[in-house]
Amino acid sequence: MEFTLKTTFNTTAKQIYKAWLSTQGHTKMTGGEAFVSDKVGDPFTAWDGYIKGENLILEPYHKIVQSWRSDNFKENEDDSQIEVSLLETDGVTELTLKHSNVPEDGEHYIQGWQEHYFEPMKAYFEF
Repeated sequence: MEFTLKTTFNTTAKQIYKAWLSTQGHTKMTGGEAFVSDKVGDPFTAWDGYIKGENLILEPYHKIVQSWRSDNFKENEDDSQIEVSLLETDGVTELTLKHSNVPEDGEHYIQGWQEHYFEPMKAYFEF
């Protein structure tokens, strides 16, 4: 399955990009411990190791593409992929998240992105 989510933040694309790809920033903006890098090919973990993946494509301040899997994935299931696109206009950034190759029983990830990423990110960036 595949889904696309959109939301806006009252902050710059640069701030979101840098936080997403930094251990300290990712941990602070989501509230879950993360180990993240800003280099293609590097692995990452988020939410105390519940999420794992690898940076596939990084276009500074515009796009982040990562392989992505949670502890709920079955061992024989392929990684899914997320593509985060950032479009900034006058200091407001629209974030589009496309999550593809999600297991068929993965509808709950839609709510997970809202509750564990977008809501805490709004609180973090819009203090």
